[in-house]
Amino acid sequence: MAGHSQFKNIMFRKGAQDAKRSKLFSKLGREITVAAKAGLPDPEKNAKLRAAIIAARKENMPKDSIERAIKKASGADAENYEEVRYEGRGPGGVAIVVEALTDNRNRTAGDVRSLFTKHGGQAGETVAYMFDRLGQIQYPATAATAEAMLDAAIDAGADDCQSTDQTHDLICATANLTEVARALEKKFGPPSSAKLVWRPQTTVPVEGETAETLIKLIEALDDHDDVQTVHANFEMSDATMAKLTA
Repeated sequence: MAGHSQFKNIMFRKGAQDAKRSKLFSKLGREITVAAKAGLPDPEKNAKLRAAIIAARKENMPKDSIERAIKKASGADAENYEEVRYEGRGPGGVAIVVEALTDNRNRTAGDVRSLFTKHGGQAGETVAYMFDRLGQIQYPATAATAEAMLDAAIDAGADDCQSTDQTHDLICATANLTEVARALEKKFGPPSSAKLVWRPQTTVPVEGETAETLIKLIEALDDHDDVQTVHANFEMSDATMAKLTA
C-alpha cells in the first residue's frame, strides 16, 4: 500500500505542475495575442511581440503554440483583452503593482481587490510613483564575463548592467528596449528575457509573519488567470525567501 500511496502522491504533484504549466502557457499566449493585435504580427517590427515571444521561449512554450497565439490575433473570433494596472499596499506597507490582461474589467478588479483584502492588504492606493518604469534584458552569467557584458551594454545604449553569479541584468529606457536587445543579441545570442519592468526606488524590509502573509498575497495575485505580472518593493533575507517559496 505504501508504494501505491507514493505513486498517487507523485501523480498528484505531476498533475499540479502540469496545471500550473498550462496556466502559464495560457497567460503567455494571451500576452502574445494582445501584442500581435496591437501592432504588426512580425516580432522584428513589433517590440512588444518580440518580448512576449522571448518570455514564452524561456518557459519552453511549444513553437506551434506561439505561432497559434500570433495567428489568433487576426482571427474573427479573437478575444478583446484590455491592459489594466492595479495598485495597492500589502502587509508591512509594501507597495504592489499588478498588471493584467482582461476581457472583463469589473470581474478582474473585484477579484484583485478581494485578494488584497483577504491577505492583509489594501487595493486602490496609488503606488506606481514609487517605481521606475524601465526596460530589462537578462542573460545567464555564462553568456560573458561581467566586464565584457558591461562594455557591450554601454555600446548597445543600456543605462546599467548588474551582474551576479547567476545573471547579467541590463537596464535601459523603455523606448530603447528593442534597439538595445537587438544589439546585444548580435553579440551574445537571444537573451533569457527582454521586458518592461517596474523597479522600486526604495525597498521595505519584511520578515516573520508579515513576510509569510505578503508572499501568500503575491502568489495568489500571480495565480489569477488575468494577472500577467506582479511587482512589489519588498526585501527579505534569503533564508526567509527560501522557506516561504519552497
